[in-house]
Amino acid sequence: MKKIIAILSITLLISCGDTKEENGKLQVATTTTMVTDLVKNIGGDLIEVNGLMGSGVDPHLYKASEGDVGKLTNADVIFYNGLHLEGKLVDIFEKMESQGKATYAVGESLDKTTLIGSDYFASSYDPHIWFDLDYWTQITNYVTDKLVEKDPENAKAFQANRDAYLKELAALKSELTATINQLPKEQRILVTAHDAFNYFGRSFDFEVVGLQGLSTATEAGVQDVQRITKFIIDNKIKAVFVESSVPRRTVEALQAAVKAQDHTVEIGGELFSDALGSSGTVEGTYIGMYQHNVNTIVNALK
Repeated sequence: MKKIIAILSITLLISCGDTKEENGKLQVATTTTMVTDLVKNIGGDLIEVNGLMGSGVDPHLYKASEGDVGKLTNADVIFYNGLHLEGKLVDIFEKMESQGKATYAVGESLDKTTLIGSDYFASSYDPHIWFDLDYWTQITNYVTDKLVEKDPENAKAFQANRDAYLKELAALKSELTATINQLPKEQRILVTAHDAFNYFGRSFDFEVVGLQGLSTATEAGVQDVQRITKFIIDNKIKAVFVESSVPRRTVEALQAAVKAQDHTVEIGGELFSDALGSSGTVEGTYIGMYQHNVNTIVNALK
């Protein structure tokens, strides 16, 4: 019933028109913290960004509130991850698009033949695309082009912001590569709460194992814990990792199961997977999040 009310509300309110004229700024609604941070880097002070999700929020399980409906309705343009990451918002986005709202799934800008397949999502692809820096570079260009289409008067400023941010991403990739190269390849095994790091693993030659599957909607069972316990012991893995948007209890249960087999595995730290850190912190930015994750992983697995 709530979903029906939300969709009906959108249908009724979407005729409110372009809100840019009210304060001179393009009104942009975003979903995940990663997409929000990217759009802010490109738009700067020239746009007003309203993000639906905050730090620690799990986009797999997120449901729109009445306030979110208002943000989406009043936006000139909407950016979301897509590839069914925000699965419970799909109906709303489809309704927005059918009513003529500029609604863009950034994942749709990528060549699907290069994506990692997944049977867990309606899109049939792993949606955790922000962990591939080359993808994030492509998405930066895509978002810039869409902002320019909606606000051509500020095209040069958007493009200048894009160019500056692309330099930051290139520098980040070099920095992370140098840090990861400190870790021998045989020690590059990443065990986490859920399977969010496959693009990271592909990019930096890590074997990635998630206690839960790609979606946190499916909780880990006893067999999952037993299987990964054996994997940890067989591979002499020093540390496993919790995630900021997934309850710690699953990884703590895994640690206890390893201990019950007379072995020890440390919790190597907290990684940011489906959401950035708190606003105003270094980890609250995409670049800071990635630096934190890599430093935490490498230091724990050395």
